Amino acid sequence: MKKAPNDIEFIVGIPSYMEADRIAFVVREVDKGITRYFSKLNSVIVNVDNHSGDNTKEAFLSTGTLTPRHYITTPKGVRGKGNNFLNLFRFAQKYAGTLKAVVVFDADLRSITPEWVNYLGKPVMDGFDYVLPVYSRHQFDGTITNHICYPLLYSLLGEDIRQPIGGEFAFSPSLMKYWLKQEWDTNVRHYGVDIFMTLHAILGGFKICEAGLGTKVHKASAPKLGPMFSQVVTTLFNLILAKKTCWISSHVESPKPKPRFGLKNLGLPQELKIDIRDLKEQLRGEYMQRRKLLKKHLNEYSVLSLESMFEQDFYSMDILMWTQVVFQLLSSFQKGSKKVKRDIIEALKPLYFCRSVTFDYKTWRYDSKHVEGLLKSQAKAFASQKPYFLGLYLHKTTGRQARQ
Repeated sequence: MKKAPNDIEFIVGIPSYMEADRIAFVVREVDKGITRYFSKLNSVIVNVDNHSGDNTKEAFLSTGTLTPRHYITTPKGVRGKGNNFLNLFRFAQKYAGTLKAVVVFDADLRSITPEWVNYLGKPVMDGFDYVLPVYSRHQFDGTITNHICYPLLYSLLGEDIRQPIGGEFAFSPSLMKYWLKQEWDTNVRHYGVDIFMTLHAILGGFKICEAGLGTKVHKASAPKLGPMFSQVVTTLFNLILAKKTCWISSHVESPKPKPRFGLKNLGLPQELKIDIRDLKEQLRGEYMQRRKLLKKHLNEYSVLSLESMFEQDFYSMDILMWTQVVFQLLSSFQKGSKKVKRDIIEALKPLYFCRSVTFDYKTWRYDSKHVEGLLKSQAKAFASQKPYFLGLYLHKTTGRQARQ
């Protein structure tokens, strides 16, 4: 293994926490990609870790590579994906004079190939600032993306970005410098970091494209309501509402797709099974805890519809209802105190679960191409309801001013 050079031009970052059993495979594929496609550049593979309690560090450093490796960790007890990225950015910033591109891969990947390094890295070398992935993913995977992040970016910002919080991406030094100038709150230092980066790339006017990577095989999961949901959605809501000048006067129902590189045929998605009965039990539990919050923040029709669903134990959150309850909560979020904002995100959780269960019921027998069409239709439905959101937003704003 060569010693890391002082004039680094190309970096591949691998954020991790407790990935001793998987990280070596990712490192080997990354090394092959660098050797095959970027051999003329001075490169380094950087593992940014959360002080893992397993042998992630040892597994990373003991993996034989032609490319130099470097390990960085947060202090003991300090967690968060965003904190890993901060460490990566600060390391990369030391080489600002020579650095050309940074590529990032999750440590739990099982489908990464050497070509992925090229598909993501080359567009940055050719002048793009941010390269986001396009995967073949099961409809039960990436549900926060499918039902909240993708349709809100599509409808309010007019951006057709299919995976705004994907774990694989690449970026330019200038975009990294811009990210470091922004405010990094607690949510951003954890799971909110991906949507934070994508939104700032959009709002900062940077040049964005997508790269087809094929099937994503990783530690996939069904809908979750842990910290990830709260951190991602809070960051999304905060940044969108803070930049209302980008959407309040515009109306784009059909955003243009981003330039696309990499694979055109994405293949079949990773198989993923979910326990609908377990999801419904979690859904009922989340709803019962938050009935009062929902009655406070939703209109009477939405509340009555939800009550009927739970009384009958039959969940059908159609697209129209889903767009309207999301926009109702987003409009209430705009001027709320920290406590009110936390309450609104909590109130959204059972609704998100309800929409996920409805969508799973509807699509479990369909192929991925048909499901992608339905998700695009959902995004278009959000765009068609933008006037509804603007009415809610302006009503709350002018109503508050009148009372003052």
